[in-house]
Amino acid sequence: MTSIYRPPCDEGVIRAAPSDAPCAERDRKWVLAATILGSGLAVIDASSTNVALPALQASLHANVVEMQWVINAYTLTLAALILPGGSLGDRLGRARIFAAGVAIFALASLWCGLAPDIGQLIAARILQGVGGALLIPGSLALIGASFPPEARGRAIGLWSGFSALMAAAGAVIGGWMIDTLSWRWIFFANVPIAAVILAVVAMRVPESRDDKARGLDWFGAALITASLAGLAYGLLGSQTRGFGDPIVLAALIAGATAFAVFLMIERRLASPIVPLRLFRSSTFGGANLFTFLLYGSLGGALFFLPLNLIQIEGYTATQAGAALLPFVLLVFLLSHWVGGLVDRCGAKPLLIVGPSIAALGFALFALSARGGSYWFTIFPAALALGIGMATIAAPLTTTVMNAVEQRHAGLASGINNAVARAATLLGVSCMGIVMLWMFATELEAVLATIDLPTNTAAALRRRSAELAAMTLPQELDAATRNQVSVALGAAFLAGYRTVMAIAAALALVSAATAWLMITEPKPGGTSRGGTR
Repeated sequence: MTSIYRPPCDEGVIRAAPSDAPCAERDRKWVLAATILGSGLAVIDASSTNVALPALQASLHANVVEMQWVINAYTLTLAALILPGGSLGDRLGRARIFAAGVAIFALASLWCGLAPDIGQLIAARILQGVGGALLIPGSLALIGASFPPEARGRAIGLWSGFSALMAAAGAVIGGWMIDTLSWRWIFFANVPIAAVILAVVAMRVPESRDDKARGLDWFGAALITASLAGLAYGLLGSQTRGFGDPIVLAALIAGATAFAVFLMIERRLASPIVPLRLFRSSTFGGANLFTFLLYGSLGGALFFLPLNLIQIEGYTATQAGAALLPFVLLVFLLSHWVGGLVDRCGAKPLLIVGPSIAALGFALFALSARGGSYWFTIFPAALALGIGMATIAAPLTTTVMNAVEQRHAGLASGINNAVARAATLLGVSCMGIVMLWMFATELEAVLATIDLPTNTAAALRRRSAELAAMTLPQELDAATRNQVSVALGAAFLAGYRTVMAIAAALALVSAATAWLMITEPKPGGTSRGGTR
């Protein structure tokens, strides 16, 4: 569910694409079909994978840190490589790179489905991220290159609408597969879809490239990958080893150092992957800080939602997948209407109001009572979150594109998109630290009130990283097992509510960021960012 909501500025990437050689009209429907299926492939996989986390945890005997790696391994390579992936398509051929991404994604999905242990599953998810980094920007670039500007609005509408519907269907159908077949089938199902996409691309999608494309900054890509990997490994490792562990410290220092070197190198390159001069604009910097805070809160909070629904509230995987349908449908139904409000109200007010409503949604998740009716617990929270996130998509895209010169609009949109994915990676990692600390603290307090053998209590403490999925020792009598089970649920809820409260606070800080840093374009102007 961390990816059930599409990252921002996808539309900006499409609209800013060069339009010197659109394809023949008869081929456009095939381009649209291939790109809709391609984007849907990534969205369906992401939404269903989150619903599968409890089943994965039980099947592969994984702890919560390993579950976070199942999500973060994919997000890490996707966030780090999505910008060079788009540039590669411009240079070597958009259809070719898109098809390569689909093929890699399919092979990695097959590996995920066959993975015998958690280590191989994580490795396969890394490869999936590589495929996604070619597939996702490739689909956006194909739409932009194939449709002239006057035809892009309808194409974007169809692409966006079908993507939203597939995100909703992916969570529900994925949940059904988990309940009736196995979690492995959510990965196997990607293979036939990929085969259809590759057939359409091979037969009906014309090739295109940009002969004026910038050079590829592979060194910058390697540095940002190393930075994100080091930070993610250190943050996740700290959850079980502690921040004082030498390996954890080394990973965090290496990640921070790689990021510092990245900033120094990017300032000196003629064609950097991230032109830092764009951040001279307070509006562009503010929009990306806004994105980082809001999407970090969204990704971190929604990682734990299916765990709560399935392991604590007793939902099936199918029910958990359907729980956020109001969120997805509201984002789809309201986003275009909000786009019209941008022209009348401006982007800034919406970027203040939207996160504030989303913060209410997170707060409602935190306050929801255990065992209550869906309609009085999860539904109101999903409703508020959906309204809030629907309110920010169009104004954020407008703000990012208006903050820079027109010739940088596509790159600026791509940077903001990558920031959202990196925020999800770090949000999941940081929220996991909070969850484990709160869980262990609450569990310790509750276990002190239960008469348990010393070795049994120690075993439960050692396995706290399994959270509520922890299996109880067989030697416990029924009454004691019930007490411990209640204690595990209470400990999980303490962490879950804290995570949701932090997400609400971060959403409010993102609203404050919009208020303080983002300015509207002056009347009659275009770019107002100081990046010229």
